[in-house]
Amino acid sequence: MLLNGYMSASRKSIGFLSFGHWTPHPESRTQSAGDVLHQSIDLAQAAEDVGADGAYFRVHHFARQLASPFPLLAAAGAKTKTIELGTGVIDLRYENPMYFVEDAGAADLISDGRLQLGVSRGSPEQVVDGWRYFGYQAGDDDANGAEAAREKMKLILQLLEGTGFAQPSPRPMFPNPPGLLRLEPHSEGLRQRMWWGAGSDATARWAAQQGMNLMSSTLKDDETGEPFHVQQAKQIRAFREEWAKHDHGFEPRVSVSRSIFAITNDEDRRYFLGSGDREDSFGQLDENTRAVFGRSYAAEPDELIDELRGDEALAEADTVLLTVPNQLGVDYNAHVLESIIEHVAPGLGWR
Repeated sequence: MLLNGYMSASRKSIGFLSFGHWTPHPESRTQSAGDVLHQSIDLAQAAEDVGADGAYFRVHHFARQLASPFPLLAAAGAKTKTIELGTGVIDLRYENPMYFVEDAGAADLISDGRLQLGVSRGSPEQVVDGWRYFGYQAGDDDANGAEAAREKMKLILQLLEGTGFAQPSPRPMFPNPPGLLRLEPHSEGLRQRMWWGAGSDATARWAAQQGMNLMSSTLKDDETGEPFHVQQAKQIRAFREEWAKHDHGFEPRVSVSRSIFAITNDEDRRYFLGSGDREDSFGQLDENTRAVFGRSYAAEPDELIDELRGDEALAEADTVLLTVPNQLGVDYNAHVLESIIEHVAPGLGWR
């Protein structure tokens, strides 16, 4: 895995990213929210058993998907021993920074320091300005809440440092340590395990300025018209160039997400052979943003290895998050991960 906190150039940390979809359809293995929560914990355990390095979960509000991450991360942390547990990503527009830091600290301590928290402004929502229903506002010149999310992030990073800031009561219920008080529980080291989900080169540079690791998804702003993996590789290089200008005291990590499926049996062929988007696609993410969406990969291992060798962003990143079809059940998704780890990763030098 990590060597002194930093991944070697070729070695990759391999994790999964689950959106936690559920639907009451007879062919879905996750027909309820309870199903997907229990199976997410089981999949983290199964992924650890097959040698994966990370279990990451997407957060979407007002949707039949995973939403509140910290109970899930704490439960998975209690049931696993070595695998990293993370998010990709938490929409900060919906978050109270104080509760965020308390919940994150508790979940991180339960997992013995294995949390890797990806956060960002968030993606297009299920409802109009859903974060306003949670009681949060933004300035008149911040229509989508992006600046509000960044300000929350700055406060969270300060709180994670563990420095006292609150004046203690002169008549406390329990004795206080001397000085100003901090939020508890405090988890040492979590500050260096915060990631920013960046959709553009500019936000990647901003993440570097704040001393956050970089998380880049299967889509980003189309800034040059080039293939997705080329634009994403440029984004990663921009992040690292900016990071080098600052003294954050640790080496950053960079993750990219990919839909990659190795065809190794008849079930794989039935689900994925001939499916998926073999080419990038370009389109409007919202009325103001043109985006490029990365292609999917589905082939037999030897062909897959040849295709993935040409992915520039994969070569630049130290962490790969494999998107999984969680509605196909724990056993099948464990097989998907194991197939990549056993049949594809060695051929690419990731293992």
